Amino acid sequence: MQQLIDSDTLGKYILSKYSEVHGYSSDKALYGYVMELKNSSMKGGSPISKVMYDTKIRDINAALGTHTYVSRVQGGKLKAKHEIRIAHIFKQMPEPFLKMIVTHELAHLKIKEHNKAFYKLCKHIEPEYHQLEFDLRLYLTYKEIFGNDCVEKWRRNDNHGKGIV
Repeated sequence: MQQLIDSDTLGKYILSKYSEVHGYSSDKALYGYVMELKNSSMKGGSPISKVMYDTKIRDINAALGTHTYVSRVQGGKLKAKHEIRIAHIFKQMPEPFLKMIVTHELAHLKIKEHNKAFYKLCKHIEPEYHQLEFDLRLYLTYKEIFGNDCVEKWRRNDNHGKGIV
């Protein structure tokens, strides 16, 4: 990675692999995307009551998404309410990066800890999970070093308006 940074080719490497921003810009569209991925890759599982972009997730070093659940007694049964919140920065990213973070949060619905079984489930949902996670880290490193203005300038100059934000 350091070689890509030093030779000023990190941005071009990322753009060559991930050139387009996804179209899931509303919470409703994100909910549909998450439910489609969940239904196509996870049998059964807990229902999800809310999915949203969260502007309060600011520290990208701490979390890119969160999953929460609240258990409550309703009648004689215990019911769980699950929510997935995705960092607002994913609103303007390539779809594979969104898929990686959604995959991660969906896996937490079944497995709470980051262990071998958790990552096996991630790979079941998205076979390229580990590569996408690595490339996302490259992208976030690029943004941290060069900032948004540099990303925008690079996108306009080198790709005629197509690309990542």
